[in-house]
Amino acid sequence: MFRFSAASLIVLAAAMPALAQDATESEQESFTVQVIAEGLAFPWSIAFLPSGEMLVAERDGHLRVIEAGGGLRDAAVEGLPDDLVVERQGGLMDVALAPDFETSRLVYFSYAEGTAQANRTALARGRINADLTALEDVEDLFRVNFDKARGFHFGGRILFNEDGTLFLTLGDGGLHREESQNPENHLGMVVRLNMDGSIPADNPAIENAAPGAYTYGHRNVQGIARNPETGSVWTHEHGARGGDEINVLVPGTNYGWPTVSYGINYNGTLITRERERSEFAEPYWYWTPSIAPSGMAFYDGEMFSEWRGDLFVSALAGMTVQRLEIDGDRVIGVENLLEDRDQRFRDVRQGPDGALYVLIDSDQGEVWRLEHALTPREEEFDG
Repeated sequence: MFRFSAASLIVLAAAMPALAQDATESEQESFTVQVIAEGLAFPWSIAFLPSGEMLVAERDGHLRVIEAGGGLRDAAVEGLPDDLVVERQGGLMDVALAPDFETSRLVYFSYAEGTAQANRTALARGRINADLTALEDVEDLFRVNFDKARGFHFGGRILFNEDGTLFLTLGDGGLHREESQNPENHLGMVVRLNMDGSIPADNPAIENAAPGAYTYGHRNVQGIARNPETGSVWTHEHGARGGDEINVLVPGTNYGWPTVSYGINYNGTLITRERERSEFAEPYWYWTPSIAPSGMAFYDGEMFSEWRGDLFVSALAGMTVQRLEIDGDRVIGVENLLEDRDQRFRDVRQGPDGALYVLIDSDQGEVWRLEHALTPREEEFDG
């Protein structure tokens, strides 16, 4: 567990300019929104350093530093792989600090590897230096075993497990959706790897499966998070036109894409007439019409007491951050936040200070901090 000094959090809060002075009311909480960085090229993910700085991955192929007091450092972090390709939806994607970062200084990241004509999702790690200017000793840990043309459906989210393994989510490649039902390749999978990229001996036995296979039959998994109440691992994936899904991972399970789906093709034609089949896992939740879910995070912080246990999902096409009220492994309510801001939201994360951080998907992207605001009743009591 990373520890942040009280001084660094005070500096961070004091330095951030407010986007909106007035508090925004939700069903259960009141919050303000502050811009802590701007001018980012399609920010994709964020990681919080123990020293108070933040790392932000730009889809356009750069790893950037947000200073502890807010504001974007001019120079990008050097040392990313030479074969990183920026192609449509592909580029630099997730960034995550190793669980032992304070001693190892290892940063894990997913990216599109190859060329526009032959690319794949890859996972790598490197050791960031003390002044946060470069990644050193960078090594590839995993790459999808299927080369595809064009830049669609990479997946790319990383989740660490307490047993010393990690999950990496993948996509179906866009033009290769039928391959999601072929376990011999990695398209449409979630893979489970050891921290060094090797394959855990206790991975599920899936016949003829590609190395690392944990689940398959997905479309494009861009959200993964662990439910703090139940310990289960939740994912969400893009549908086509409708049919975005939330699933709970069960090892060795086939989730059905594209044999079953709640969506249709973008041109209005059918993908399939089947919505469910006994051999496939059914989604715990789905969206029709599509919201294009991107990031997700369960909230277990102290800043928003009424949101503890809730799931937050950032949405691109939906232009909102959804708060899903959770009971065990069930969704029992939904609220849209920030839908009046007219923005595409790429990621949502809980910070070490208990605030929520959201990333704006734009060539002039921003990082916002959602902070608890006192209600009039709380102000009266606080006074």
